[in-house]
Parts: sequence; C-alpha cells; structure tokens
Amino acid sequence: MKTISSTVEDYIKAKPFLISALSQGIINLTSLSRQMKSDIEVTLKKQIRTGAIVMALKRLSSELEFRTTHKIVKILREIGDITVRSSLIDYNYSVSDTLLQNQAHLLSKIHQNKADFYTSSRGVIECNIVVSSNLAETVEAYLQYEELISKQPHLSSISVKLPKENVAIPGIYYFVFQRLSWEGINIYEVISTSNEFTILVNDEQVDKAFSVIKNLKEL
Repeated sequence: MKTISSTVEDYIKAKPFLISALSQGIINLTSLSRQMKSDIEVTLKKQIRTGAIVMALKRLSSELEFRTTHKIVKILREIGDITVRSSLIDYNYSVSDTLLQNQAHLLSKIHQNKADFYTSSRGVIECNIVVSSNLAETVEAYLQYEELISKQPHLSSISVKLPKENVAIPGIYYFVFQRLSWEGINIYEVISTSNEFTILVNDEQVDKAFSVIKNLKEL
C-alpha cells in the first residue's frame, strides 16, 4: 500500500532539480507541499493535509542530504588536475567505411607534436574530432572526402581528473553539469573515460566554467 512518504519520494525523484534543492535546504517546504498536494492526492486517491506532506519532505530532505550529497561531495573534493585548452575546433563527420583509415593517416601526420590537441569520439552514425585550430587545414585535407555534418570553431576544453572511486558513486556527472547549467554555461560536447572527463564550451564561457568546476573542490 502506498504511503504519503513513499508517494512524496517518488514525486521528488521524478524531478532531479528538486532532489538537489531539497538536499541543500534551499527550498520552502510549505510552498512546495502546496504545489504537490493535488498530485499526491490523485496518486493516493484521498485528501491529504499539507502538513503531512511537509513532514514527509523534512524526513526525505535529511535522507537525501546523506544519500545524494555527502558521497558526491567527498569525491568532488578529491578532484585532481583541471586542464584548460583554448582555440579548438570540433568536426562532426558521418561514420563511413573509410573514416577510420583516414583518421589513422591523419594521426600519423600530427602525432609528433605533443603540444597539439586531438581527441575523437565515435558513435553509431557520427564521429566527432576535436583538434587545435592550427590543425584545421590538415584535418580538412585528410578528411576531405568524408561527409562533414558540422564544424564548430572557437571552443575551449576543460579536462577534469576524477578519483577512481567515482565509478562507484552515482550522480557525479549530474552534480557537476547541474552546477554548470545553473550558471548558464552551455556544454557543447562531453568526452569521458573511466576517471576523466572533458567538456567543450564556447571560448567566452571557459573562465566561468573553470571557476564553477574549481569551486567544487571547496564544497
């Protein structure tokens, strides 16, 4: 049988931003209860007092603070090096039978200069290649016969080293990207490995994005 507490928890879990706001204690529980009341009553098929919803939210806030925040904050405080690169271009190509071979030729050309930035991520039908802007002519020459979907210049990357424990803690990426979203930072692309992730943002937003991520270490 559904209880008020379980119904309130299901309601909150369906709205991730509310979970974060509750865990940080930055939301008015009485106002939220009034807003939720009709939905909770529909689910339980009976009238519910606003005070009962407030009590359920208070209990849930305490649990969420431990379950979703403490473990994440512990990981984020142990963030390693944060590396910023500017003047990047993101190329988006259609996957073809020749793309991988042409990429290999491209890498053999540019691999000797370790100062240049190169990364690639491949999906089912698309492949993104991100390079330093000085490599634009080289990339376009080696991939001239591939289908170019889009080209986005004036990007910067922020690469973040995470502790190995991050793979066992759910919500790490959500927590980081939520903070960036709150600051109005648009993430153009995300590239990740097990213990590291890189975001691409417009050049004009890189300073703000770096500050947001750096401040996570001081939570």
